Amino acid sequence: MSKAERQVGRKAEAAMPLILGNTDALSATASSETAVLWKLAESGRQLDANVVRLTPGRHIAPHAEPDLDVLVLVVAGDGVLGAGPQDEPQSLNTGTLLWLPHGSTRSITAGDDGLAYLTVHRRRPGLQIGQAPRDRTAQDR
Repeated sequence: MSKAERQVGRKAEAAMPLILGNTDALSATASSETAVLWKLAESGRQLDANVVRLTPGRHIAPHAEPDLDVLVLVVAGDGVLGAGPQDEPQSLNTGTLLWLPHGSTRSITAGDDGLAYLTVHRRRPGLQIGQAPRDRTAQDR
C-alpha cells in the first residue's frame, strides 16, 4: 500500500461515526453534586457539547451569550427556563428540546428531581497568535 493510500485510509477512519455514550446512563449514575457529566473532547471537532447535571433547586444564573446559538435537550428531571425579565418562565421536562438564540437572556433552575441536559453549540475558535499590525509612518501614507 502506498503512502497516499494509507493517508486516505486514515482520513476515512477519522470521519467515521462514533457512539460517545448514553445520556440515560450518565444521568442515572450521577452523584448528588452539580457537575458537568460529559464533554465532547474529540480533536478536530466543529461543535462543543456538554451534559450538565443540576441538583434540586440549583440554577444557572441569568446571562446572555452574545455570539453562540445553543441547542439544549433535557435528558432527565425537570426545571424551569427563565428568559428575559418580562417573559414568563417555561417548564422543562425530560425530552424538552429548546433553542437559545445568541443574544437572548436565559437562566435554568432545576426542579425537585434535579435536571440533566445536553448543550450543543458551535465551537469557539481557539486563541491564535498573530503578528501585531505595524504603525503606519508618513512614508506609508
